[in-house]
Amino acid sequence: MKIIERETLIGKRIPKMDAPEKASGKTRYIHDIDLPGQLWGKILRSSRVHARIKRIDVSKAKALPGVHVVITAADIPDQRPIGVNKDHSALKGDKVRCIRDEIAAVAADSDAIAEAAGVTLQHVKPHGAIYNVAAKDRELSLGIAEAVKEAGGDLILMGLPDSEMLKAAQEVGVRVAREAFGDRAYNENGSLVPRKIAGSLITDPDQVAERAIGLAQGRVVAITGKEIRFQADTICLHGDTPGAATIARRVRERLEKEGAQVRPLGSFLGQRA
Repeated sequence: MKIIERETLIGKRIPKMDAPEKASGKTRYIHDIDLPGQLWGKILRSSRVHARIKRIDVSKAKALPGVHVVITAADIPDQRPIGVNKDHSALKGDKVRCIRDEIAAVAADSDAIAEAAGVTLQHVKPHGAIYNVAAKDRELSLGIAEAVKEAGGDLILMGLPDSEMLKAAQEVGVRVAREAFGDRAYNENGSLVPRKIAGSLITDPDQVAERAIGLAQGRVVAITGKEIRFQADTICLHGDTPGAATIARRVRERLEKEGAQVRPLGSFLGQRA
C-alpha cells in the first residue's frame, strides 16, 4: 500500500516576501508618512470607568496656533453607533463606560501641536448609584478622590454639599464643586429623593427654573414642604429628563434675568494647592 504524504510547512524555512524591505528599513509605515499640508490627529480618551461627562472646555485647544479643529460629541449629533452596542458612538457625549473611551479629537499641523492642544476633562462626577452611595460611604469616597488626584490635571470632583465624597476630596487635596439638582426633589437632610418615589423628578420648566433661582441663593424646598439651605457651585439638569432642552433654556433665561452669571467652574473655583 502506497502512502502519499501531504506537503507541510512545519519544520521548513519559509522566506517572507517583505522581510528584506523591513530588515533594511526601506518599508514605510503609516507613521513614516509626512506629506505637504498633512495634519496630525490625537484622541482624548477617558481615564475613568463609568463616569458622567459634565463639560469639556476646548477653548484653549482651539486657540492654540497650528490647531485646525477640535471636535467633541456635541459637534457630531448624528453619530452612528460602532459595533453591536447601539449606544457605542465614536465620541462619547454624556458619559463614558470604559477606560480609554473616546471623548474628543484634535487635528493640528504637527504631532507636537496636537499633543500640546491640551484638551482635558475639567470635571469628574461618579454616575448613578455610585454617586449616591459615595455620598455616605467614606471608604468608597476616598477611593474615588484618590483616583481623581492620581489622574492629575487639577480635576474638579463633583458631589453633594457636605457629602463624604467632597470631604474625602478635600482631605486628599482635590478641588471640589458642591452640586445641586434643579430637576430632582430633596429630602429634608439634603439627600435626593429616590426616583421610585412619586414627585422625585421635576419636569415643569418654570418650576425647575424657579428652583434654580433658589439654589443659586442657597435654598430649596424639600419634598415635605420644608425649606432647607446649603451652598452650591453648580446646578445639574438631567439630559434624559423629558423636555430637557426646554428646561435648560428656561433655567438659563431665568438665571440671567435675575442677574446670575453662568460661568465655567474652573474660572472661579480655587486652584489646588
